[in-house]
Amino acid sequence: MNDVVYITGHRNPDTDSICSAISYSELKNKMGMNAVPIRLGDVSRETQFVLDYFGVKAPKLVKTVKSQIADLDFDSVSPICPDTSLKTAWSLIRKNNVKTLPVVDDEDRLIGLASQSNITSCYMDIWDNNVINKSGTKLENIVDTLSAKCIYAPSDDVKFAGKVVVAAMMPESAKEVIEEGDIIICGDRDDAQDVAVDSKASLIIIAGNHSVNEKILNKCKESNCTIIVTPYDTFTASRLITQSIPVSYIMTKENLLVFKTDDFTEDVRQEMLKTRYRSYPVVNSQNKIVGSISRYHLISQKKKKVILVDHNEKTQSVHGLDDADILEIIDHHRIADIQTSSPIYFRNEPVGCSATIIASMFFENGIRPSKKVAGLLSAAIISDTLLFKSPTSTNTDKHILKRLANIADIYPEDFAKQMFKAGSSLDGKTPDEILNQDFKEFILSGTKVGVSQISTMDTDGFETIRHDIIELMENRCANEKFDLMVLMLTNILDGGSELIAAGEKADVVEKAFNINLENNSAYVPGILSRKKQVIPPLTSTLAKD
Repeated sequence: MNDVVYITGHRNPDTDSICSAISYSELKNKMGMNAVPIRLGDVSRETQFVLDYFGVKAPKLVKTVKSQIADLDFDSVSPICPDTSLKTAWSLIRKNNVKTLPVVDDEDRLIGLASQSNITSCYMDIWDNNVINKSGTKLENIVDTLSAKCIYAPSDDVKFAGKVVVAAMMPESAKEVIEEGDIIICGDRDDAQDVAVDSKASLIIIAGNHSVNEKILNKCKESNCTIIVTPYDTFTASRLITQSIPVSYIMTKENLLVFKTDDFTEDVRQEMLKTRYRSYPVVNSQNKIVGSISRYHLISQKKKKVILVDHNEKTQSVHGLDDADILEIIDHHRIADIQTSSPIYFRNEPVGCSATIIASMFFENGIRPSKKVAGLLSAAIISDTLLFKSPTSTNTDKHILKRLANIADIYPEDFAKQMFKAGSSLDGKTPDEILNQDFKEFILSGTKVGVSQISTMDTDGFETIRHDIIELMENRCANEKFDLMVLMLTNILDGGSELIAAGEKADVVEKAFNINLENNSAYVPGILSRKKQVIPPLTSTLAKD
C-alpha cells in the first residue's frame, strides 16, 4: 500500500475540491502514478448532482493520513484451524521460523494464538492420561501424528471418551486396568487385543506395523471399536499420541494483544513498549487475520503520500498531515502555512478554480481527459466562478471551460442552471449542515476566523432557520474558540451576498466592508468570492487592529 498516493481537497469539500481530486487522480494514473482520490467530508447536493450527472462515484471518505498499521509492510502469516494437531503446529512453527501461529474459525476470524512456548510447555508437563478425551482429539489427528493407517472406524466423526493405556501386561492384569472407551496401545499379541475389545475400548492402536487378525477385526466391527496400525513401537506411539491433541486445547484465548490495520503506528509503538513479545497478530475490521507485526516493522515504517488540491492551509487539510509526505500542491488560493520537509511541486495560479489548473496540466502533457472527467472539471469551473459572475473569474477559466465542454458534450449555461438549482435548495437541511456545507477556517493576524459560504436561490427557506443558524454560529465561537465567524449567503442571480457575522470580533466585518450589521447581518452587493472579496478585507482590517 505504500506506493499509493492520496489526492485530497479541503475539509467540508465543495464541487471544485471533489472534482479536482478525482480529475487529478486520472491524470496522475495516466502518467504512471498509483493515485487514489479521497474526500474529507460529506458531498454537497450540488456536488452529488454533478457526480450523478456524469456517472462518477464519490471518493472514499478518509479521516486521517497518520501512519497506520495498514501502511506498513508487515509479515504475511498462514493461520491454522483449531483442530490442527500440536505436531503439525510445531512443524509449521519450525518451517516458517515464527514464534506464534494465529488460530482462526471457519470465517478466518482470530480466536487464539498457538505459540512455541505453549507447545513446548506441554511437552514438559505430565499429561493426564485422559487428555485425548478432554481435548476432543479427532481420529484423523491421531492417524496423522502416528503416521498410522486406519483399518476400521465405525464413523467419520468417532469420539474417544477414555484414557490412554499401554497394554504391556498379562491379559488378566489388563482386564483390571482397561475401562470402557479407553484407548489401547498394544503390539501383535492377540490375547491383549482380545481383552481390549472385550473391555469395550474405543480405539486400539497396534504398534510395530503388524497386521490385524481377521478375528480381531470382526470383533472390532461388532463392538464399534476403531482400530489403527502405526509403524512406531509402543514407547514411541505412547509418547507421540499427546501431540495429536488440537491446538484449541492449549492455545491462548484470553487477553490477546492484537492490533488492527487502522491502528495508528504511534499508538502501537507505545503498546509494544509494555510487552516483550516477538510478534503480534494483525486483523482487519472484521477481526480476520491479515498478518503479523514486530518492532522491526515500526522502525522501517513509511509515511502516507499525499497531493493537496484546492487548498494549502493546514487548518483546512486532512488530519495527520504532519505525519505524511506531501508530494504536490495544486491550488488557486493564497499561499498559507503548510510546510514540507523537502522541495515539492507547487503550482499556484490566480485563476477562478483549481480545476482550471488541472485541465491545463492535462493539455500541457498531451493527455485528453475522459468525457466524464472533462464534465467534472467543467462543473467545478462553473461552480467556483458562478459561471463567470465571480470576480475571481479569468479569461483562462473561460477558455478552458469552452475546451472541456466540447469534450464533455455539455452546454455550460444549461448545465449551470440545473446544477445551481439542485445545489441551492435548503429543503431538509439542518443549520449545522448548512453552516458546514462549505466552511473554511483561517488564522488572520493571530485571529481565528471561520467563513462559510452557501450559494442559494432559496432565500425563503433560509428565513425559517435564520435564528437557529445565528445561534449555532455563536455557540461554535464559544465552544471552538473562534474570534469571528461569517456566513456568506450568496445570491447567484442578484450577484451579491448577505454577510452574517458572529463572535467577539463581529465588528471587524462592519469595518472591513463599511456596513452596519442589523440582527448580525447586512447585504453587500457585488460580493461573490470568499477568497478574493472577503478574506483580503478581513485580513487587512485585523492587521490594523
